Amino acid sequence: MLDSVLVLSGLDPCGGAGISADIESINQFSVTPLPIVTTLTVQNTQSVKSTQTVDTQLITEQFNHLKEDVDFSVVKIGLLSSKSQIQTITSLLKTCEALTIVLDPIVSSSTNQQLLDEQALKSLKQELLPMVTVLTPNVAELNALSSTDDEQQAIESLPCEWVLLTTTDTSKNEIEHRLYHHAQCIERFTYTKLPGDYHGSGCTLSSAISALLALGIDVNIACKRALDYTYQSLLNAKSIGKMQYHPNRQAPK
Repeated sequence: MLDSVLVLSGLDPCGGAGISADIESINQFSVTPLPIVTTLTVQNTQSVKSTQTVDTQLITEQFNHLKEDVDFSVVKIGLLSSKSQIQTITSLLKTCEALTIVLDPIVSSSTNQQLLDEQALKSLKQELLPMVTVLTPNVAELNALSSTDDEQQAIESLPCEWVLLTTTDTSKNEIEHRLYHHAQCIERFTYTKLPGDYHGSGCTLSSAISALLALGIDVNIACKRALDYTYQSLLNAKSIGKMQYHPNRQAPK
């Protein structure tokens, strides 16, 4: 296996989420992140004020130039911000063989600002999702991707081989994350919900999964280890601003 992960994600200036979280998390597993920024944002720990889509031509040039020199087999995708960007990235990924793609389908921010419009969401569902190996939605994202609030029907409607459904956004005291393989629930992972609001836990989780897959770990084991790692980062979270806590991403124990 190749110990690098191509990362396509947005830039969070306060460092809690986005490509900063991806780089931190992947590095902790001694895997090298290969970061390409998709979206510039104006945000802090309280809100997302605005976003700016990175030019697709620049992304294309970065991708192709990197590909000429560095081999990668795992791709982690976070925030994508336009229909044309999603179409461009999908086309670029199709030029590679045997990719393992982990998608954190970011539809809105953790402070509930909408980040993906209807046209972009449609393109994500129709063009990119069929290429995804592991999808890591929360309940709201699953509903947005499937247009139904029935969990089993929603999972069955998705073309991804693996879906790790995180339920932090709907849980009160105990969180049960569920791992589906070919729409069959094969494992459940239970954690006590922590008090407070956290910024970047989804990025941490999906990036940790990506790093473990790059090391050759099986998907079900990678998901469990990544969930444990993410939970540990939340237990040690730190506050640098006025609202959300940052996961404290340290080397896994």
